[in-house]
Amino acid sequence: MTKISDSFSTYLPTGCRLCHKGAKMVLFITGLCQNDCFYCPVSEQRRNKDVIFINERPVESDENILQEAHSMNALGTGITGGEPLLVLQRVLDWIRLLKKNLGRSHHIHMYTAQSPDKVILQDLKSAGLDEIRFHPPQHLWDRMAHSTFAGSVTWAKQLGMKVGLEIPCIHKANCIVPFAQECNIFLNLNELEFSVTNATALKERGYSLLDDELSSAAGSRDIGLDIMEQYPNVQFNFCSSGFKDTVQLRKRLLRTADITARTFDETTQDGTLYYGVITGDIKEIISLMRHLGVPEDLYSPIGARVELGWWVLEDIAKKVIDRFESYYEECYPTYGKMVVERVPLTIDSMNIK
Repeated sequence: MTKISDSFSTYLPTGCRLCHKGAKMVLFITGLCQNDCFYCPVSEQRRNKDVIFINERPVESDENILQEAHSMNALGTGITGGEPLLVLQRVLDWIRLLKKNLGRSHHIHMYTAQSPDKVILQDLKSAGLDEIRFHPPQHLWDRMAHSTFAGSVTWAKQLGMKVGLEIPCIHKANCIVPFAQECNIFLNLNELEFSVTNATALKERGYSLLDDELSSAAGSRDIGLDIMEQYPNVQFNFCSSGFKDTVQLRKRLLRTADITARTFDETTQDGTLYYGVITGDIKEIISLMRHLGVPEDLYSPIGARVELGWWVLEDIAKKVIDRFESYYEECYPTYGKMVVERVPLTIDSMNIK
């Protein structure tokens, strides 16, 4: 058994291995879905809406997807939703786009709550889908062999795709394990997580938060451990909430920062970017930079402000503190540059990073 940040596994499919490296993009291809699962964590911004995102970036064109791929040197893509097969042609088109532009080795897996027939599976395979993860509705978990998913699993395996099941780690999740074992496919269990959209439904069913700092549901990890002990030979992976936040996201941010960081950005150990900001009259600020001999590669005008190395701001603090509003800023290197911290430049902070 392998353990990483509360996650544990006896087997990791390629999609998960790339995720562990922070090298996999998430293509949220639609928020539309035919199901209404009580545990669904999808946000109000996306839920039941035909919207598209590649990681944090909204998608309006093919170019948006390729921009995101290049910004992190993505080695793979996971297609999710919503229900991807409700927009099948979109799925096929973008699998082909990714394979054509990023190479046949760019690994693509897809999550679906449908049980597609052989024709659809053949189309997916021909387009370039490498791995498919079925998410059967909960009422079928104890009778999978007699459901339409049994045929889908068989056909997908015959076509040469890697096949698995992916469900939340909740009560009765153990019912699906014999089917996975019999079919020799992997089982991916996601730790149950609270979100704004599912919190009420989870509480109504007796679930509670593990603690006040995490979104993990109490007992979900224990269910996963019990399953692994009961079925030691199954191809099994338990993906924890903590892993997604502390390992996968951090590695993706570091990977992105390595490619997108400017000369004056400092990359923190968490993968965020740290730099200084001066706001005010741009012409005056740039004139001051030149007067002080600040190299042009150590600052950049962005809209109504100038961004620069934090150490540069520290060095010239006495020259700017009375003339311009200035601060130190830390942000994600991803699309939108979400700011995680902003510290105003003050007399007290002038010699402190």
